[in-house]
Parts: sequence; C-alpha cells; structure tokens
Amino acid sequence: MSLIVAARYQTFDQAGLATQHLARHGFSEDQIHTFYVNTAGSHDRYPVGGDRREDPDATGGVIGVVIGAAILGIIGAAIAMLVAGRFEYSSLIVIAAGGVGAYVGALIGAMVAIGRVRRRRLSRASAVPVANEEHPPVRAAGVLLALPVPPDREREVVRLLRETGGQDVERANGRWENGKWQDFDPLVPPTPE
Repeated sequence: MSLIVAARYQTFDQAGLATQHLARHGFSEDQIHTFYVNTAGSHDRYPVGGDRREDPDATGGVIGVVIGAAILGIIGAAIAMLVAGRFEYSSLIVIAAGGVGAYVGALIGAMVAIGRVRRRRLSRASAVPVANEEHPPVRAAGVLLALPVPPDREREVVRLLRETGGQDVERANGRWENGKWQDFDPLVPPTPE
C-alpha cells in the first residue's frame, strides 16, 4: 500500500500545469496519474447504469404500487360494472375502468408510500442531526491528479497542490502500480487532507 495524495481540478490543462509544478519540485511526471472522475450516479456499476442496485429514496414504493393498484383497480371496475349493468354496455368498459383505476392507483400508492417514508426520515433527522448512511458524502466530479508520496513529503505535496488551484485535496492508502492508482474507487468518499 502506498500513501497517495490527490487533488481535483476543473480541467486537464489545470492538472497539466500542476504536474509541471510538481516536476519542478522533484516529482517525476511519470508517477503522476491524471484521470477524470464522473459525477455521482454515472459510474455504470450495473448493466442498466448507475452506482447502486436501487434508490434508497424509493423504499416502500413497491408496496404502495401494489396496494394502490389493487384498491383503485377494484373501485374502478366496480363503478364500471354498476354503470355497464344499468345501461347495458360491453364488459370491455369494466376491464378498461379496472385498468385505468389500477394505473392511477399504482401512481398514487407509490407517491403516498415514498412520501410517508421520506417524511418519517426527515422528522427523525430534525430531532437528532446525524449523517445519513444511505447517502454518504460523494466525490465531486472533475479531473483528479494523484501521486504516491513518501510520508515525509506529504505536507509539501499538499501545499504544492493547493498552490496550483487543487481543490478537495485528499489522502488515501492504495495500490500504486505502473504509474497509476489501481484500486481507486469513485464511490468511496474522499478523506480530506
């Protein structure tokens, strides 16, 4: 494991100037890894995209969909049966009314269920301010310049990166091979320097 210090820049040109500045202070340019970090949610960890299997804010939505669709589907079909029976309309109207009721019920049920869970979370959070485990801090998107640093030169590198406009300067212990940070994980929140 290597001690790695990294900073975020807005453009590759800014990171290139920082690389030159570090080279003037004795750091080898071939040991500096510059790469782009996508915005949160854009890392394609799953075949359909995204960083998580499911959205933590959608908790309870499936149950709301099923309950809402069942209730309004039955109500819609029952009303249509009464109307169809009285005026001798086709049974297709009953099926269509049940389908429309189920669709509207699914939408309303999902919104009510998701809103209820969210309101419960917000009321707990307002009572005691704690970090949200479901939404950990995310790494900001941008060009990341990283380099392995001997522990005795860590403060110097941090200063040099900040002098060149580096933002969100961080430190990490990672695997550095062939001039690259091999085990970099964009989902792991950075440890500020």
